[in-house]
Amino acid sequence: MNFFDVLSLLGGLAMFLYGMRLMGDSLKENSSGTLKKVMEKVTDNALKAFVLGIAVTALIQSSTATIVITSGLVGAGILSLRQSLGIIVGANVGTTVTGQIIRLLDLNASETSVLRFFQPSTLAPIALIIGILLIMTGILKNSRSIGNIAIGFGILFSGLLNMTSAVNALQKSGIVEQVFSGLGDNPFLGYIAGAGVAFVLQSSSAAVGILQAFSAGGLLTFKAIYSVIVGIYLGDCVTTAIVIYIGANRESKRVAIVNILYNLGKSIMVLVVITIIHQIGLLNGLWDAVVNSGMIANTNTVFNLVCAICLLPMIRVFERMSDRIVKNKKEEKDPHGELIKGLNPVFFATPAIALQSCYDVLQKMLQLSRNNLERAQKQLEEYSAPLQEEIAAEEMQVDRLTDNLSRYLVELLPHLQSEDHISVLNQYYKLSTEFERLGDQAVNIADIAAKLSDNNTDFSETFKKEIAVLQELIRDILDDAERAFTEQSEKASSMIEPKVHVVSDLIDEMTQNHFARMSAGECSMLADAVFSNLMAEYKRIAGTCSNTGMAVLVSIHPELASREHLFLETLDKSGNAEYRTVLEQTHKKYFDQLNAAENTPQYQQLEITLDDPAGASLPDTTP
Repeated sequence: MNFFDVLSLLGGLAMFLYGMRLMGDSLKENSSGTLKKVMEKVTDNALKAFVLGIAVTALIQSSTATIVITSGLVGAGILSLRQSLGIIVGANVGTTVTGQIIRLLDLNASETSVLRFFQPSTLAPIALIIGILLIMTGILKNSRSIGNIAIGFGILFSGLLNMTSAVNALQKSGIVEQVFSGLGDNPFLGYIAGAGVAFVLQSSSAAVGILQAFSAGGLLTFKAIYSVIVGIYLGDCVTTAIVIYIGANRESKRVAIVNILYNLGKSIMVLVVITIIHQIGLLNGLWDAVVNSGMIANTNTVFNLVCAICLLPMIRVFERMSDRIVKNKKEEKDPHGELIKGLNPVFFATPAIALQSCYDVLQKMLQLSRNNLERAQKQLEEYSAPLQEEIAAEEMQVDRLTDNLSRYLVELLPHLQSEDHISVLNQYYKLSTEFERLGDQAVNIADIAAKLSDNNTDFSETFKKEIAVLQELIRDILDDAERAFTEQSEKASSMIEPKVHVVSDLIDEMTQNHFARMSAGECSMLADAVFSNLMAEYKRIAGTCSNTGMAVLVSIHPELASREHLFLETLDKSGNAEYRTVLEQTHKKYFDQLNAAENTPQYQQLEITLDDPAGASLPDTTP
């Protein structure tokens, strides 16, 4: 053995770990949104949750990731701790799938055999070639992510082959034999060694994979490896607990505690049962037998499956124990605390879930701002001091959600690799500003109502009828903006701008009517100042809706990002058929209502000058 043998071993280990990380991260990036939706449907059926835990972990190749995702969902109130219990047990079984893949190291095949294609020495270059072709050609929608998965798979097997080659050189020195011989004579030492390796590598799959690579030398026996495998369980769950505990709430911490308690119970169970079976002589044929990669994979799978079957009925005991270990602190009820908990840093590794949490907060912000706007408009009709306090309190909640969301989006950005995810994040950042601004506009209208009340001033009955027409139009535009955001609807987005145009026309007409009433002495000078401020706020609300619709259009057509305003001007001036239709219909509907309020039923036909009347189609937004 020399320095270069050790260097080769460590280099192979680095490739193995990087390949596993690259493959797992790419899988999580592409599947985490679906995983969240599936996990949310889990019921109290422990068996169903158990199967889900196995499937999710087998897919993303990491029990740590599965349990961290689960803890985040529990912390956000999406899952209950009881619903997560089966997932935790299933995740511990699902992580054994990686070992079953690595056992391909044992595959023997002739030059002409089909099995030759399944050997790591063949799979590695095939996966690398497929991966780089996908990344360079971009022939699929998710070519980059799928290519990274393939390259990660290829690097993983290349690292395994490197480690195997280095171990074959090291075995001649006798060091490997001495180390594992000592572990076989002292199970406790093997247990500690397994826990230490898994803790350092932060992956039970990687720790088992290294053990499988060492088995290629033909020097490992069952008595030397079984305690190491059991120790790996503890080391991996401690790593998971540390990740979960960072910035976690009580329920998330309980998930980590349950995972530790389960793995401790699993470790004790395996060690006690193996010791008893060995003492009565049932393991004599296996105890000193040399194990290969497949035997290690099977041992790991059997240990986990048997423990899951035996301990799953007792999982509620671990739940009660976690309740005693993590004390419950009395806290004031937070109306939106669960939403803010959903903005959890543990989701940074699964961007689709992180962005979904952001979407949930944005929806709540829009809902709160719209509710406040309705309250503010009621204040114009009949002022109420208690309602004014409700508006102020609700605005504080909108500001709080905005602060938390903005900070989370900034922290999330460095973790995003997909251009699609970055585009969504940029859209959400813009929308958080727009929805918060909508809440401010509601407060401003409420303050205008308070000023009217303080000065014992009121508008004329005619104006009240007119503003009811404007408020109905604003409500119509808000409906389109909400539908555009919640459904990512291009149709709803495209309907906003022509209606915003009508808001401007309607306010111009109302201003002329107001001046006429001022001349006739129907409105006071104070009412005039308030009128101007009120119209400005409704214009701003329409502008906020316009910005919301444009943000959605940009998310659908990213090429519009650099020419948003030019695009809107083009719609207005080109005689776009859909734009013109919505504009004319909206104009007629609300001006008819306005004229009725003014007792002037005649309707002046809207005149639109078209530079090109034949241009009756949307501008080409194809990239």
